[in-house]
Amino acid sequence: MASITSSGNSVVRQDFGSTDDPLMDAMSAGLARNWWVIALRGVFAILFGIIAIVLPGVAIASLVLLFAAYMLADGLLAIVAGVRAARQGERWGWLILEGIADILASAVAFLWPLVTVLFFVCLMSAWAIVSGTMLMVAAFRLHIDHGRWLMLFGGIVSVIWGVLLFLWPFVGALVLTWWMGGYALFFGGALIALAFRLRRRQQQLPSGTVANPA
Repeated sequence: MASITSSGNSVVRQDFGSTDDPLMDAMSAGLARNWWVIALRGVFAILFGIIAIVLPGVAIASLVLLFAAYMLADGLLAIVAGVRAARQGERWGWLILEGIADILASAVAFLWPLVTVLFFVCLMSAWAIVSGTMLMVAAFRLHIDHGRWLMLFGGIVSVIWGVLLFLWPFVGALVLTWWMGGYALFFGGALIALAFRLRRRQQQLPSGTVANPA
């Protein structure tokens, strides 16, 4: 943002954080005007983080229901797209099949949420074991001075984490929910700090500021 005043042959420019990019200036001004939206997002993130830490079961159930609703909507849209493709003489079989699979997954998530949670945890367990094993194998093909033991250590930790998730899936889901809650608290705090910074910036800007400096 900048305002320009002229006195005689001299031109005085008051810079209020403007750049040479008008689009960036407009975006910054828009964020400053709507700082409360960012603050509201931060508050919601912090509330979710508190719920995830204090009531992890509620957070897990909410995520499962959200996933189920998404799969249901995606499945219906895929079926609609398949029907339209069939009317236009295009390929439609895979779209219909995808839509049915999505709806079935949504039904499973709605009717058996614990099964859905266990599926996600087991999938993460398998990923951790496979990726950890690949890291361990690759570590022995790496020169010692290039960090072989660090790569080997990372692979071992990944495999151990995957095995623990497989043996105690509910404990793993609980820990993952706590991690997610911690992330949400940090993310929400950062958004609130940004919002108040934008609010102070907006208050510092004069009312006659020109959005696009000449």
